[in-house]
Amino acid sequence: MNRLAWLLFVAVSVLWGIPYFLIKIAIEDLSPVFVVAGRTAIAAAVLIPIAAALGTLKTLRGRWRVVTLIAMVHIVGPFLLITYGEQHISSSLTGILIAVEPVVIALLLSRTEPLTPIRVTGLVLGFAGVVVLVGLDVSGDRYGLLGAGMVLLAAISYAVATMLVQRRAAGIPPEALTVGTTAITTVVLLPFSLLALPSGPVRASSWAALAVLGVFCTALALLAFYRLIGLAGSNRAGLVTYVNPVVAVLLGVALLNESIEVATIAGFALIVAGCWLSTRPVAALDKRPSLV
Repeated sequence: MNRLAWLLFVAVSVLWGIPYFLIKIAIEDLSPVFVVAGRTAIAAAVLIPIAAALGTLKTLRGRWRVVTLIAMVHIVGPFLLITYGEQHISSSLTGILIAVEPVVIALLLSRTEPLTPIRVTGLVLGFAGVVVLVGLDVSGDRYGLLGAGMVLLAAISYAVATMLVQRRAAGIPPEALTVGTTAITTVVLLPFSLLALPSGPVRASSWAALAVLGVFCTALALLAFYRLIGLAGSNRAGLVTYVNPVVAVLLGVALLNESIEVATIAGFALIVAGCWLSTRPVAALDKRPSLV
């Protein structure tokens, strides 16, 4: 990946590592579906005038089917599946299951982008790093298996959406595509969010968390992610799910005074090594036959 791609990769990793912390604040006073609809509505409101000023909204003409499909499999479905699935399983297991995304993308693209030993090693090391970092806690309630299945389905949905963006939406500018997906998500979830309006007073901290989720963790993050897919491809872009837990842990250390342990450092090292190996040019590192 070039320098811009790496900068976008880091930006997306940070912007999608923050929501773990902010969502906890927002849902203290707001329902999960209201938070999802609210953050996408804010994102659409921020980006519509920008896309209009750039004259890129016209690129959505005749592309609404694919944009709607991307909105459903990249935002509506996964956001809801994770929100409700995480109610039945631990947050660490959720992080591990979401980290399956790069593996799913690699398997789906194995015919066109062969799985070389170097890439497989990188994927395995990165996934192992996530497990070491967040810990393997499989506890949950009696619906734990259902919850795990929902989160795993969300990870697969993320993988499919990432590939769809690369293959069927490459000609749509990132700001226009983000407007389309967030606007559609808002329309789809609006009836449900109206039924889940807050019944009591909402603290300023919850509104502030929702605003940051909308502007930074949705609008800017999706802009950067769609651009990253265009520059680096879906295989490499999907690796952000390995780095998101790192950001979440660092926020815990910085804001919640959580400690850094040996497992934390080991997890960091494995994730860095995995991402580095998975993003190396195949010809430069591995000229052996592919595994698939």
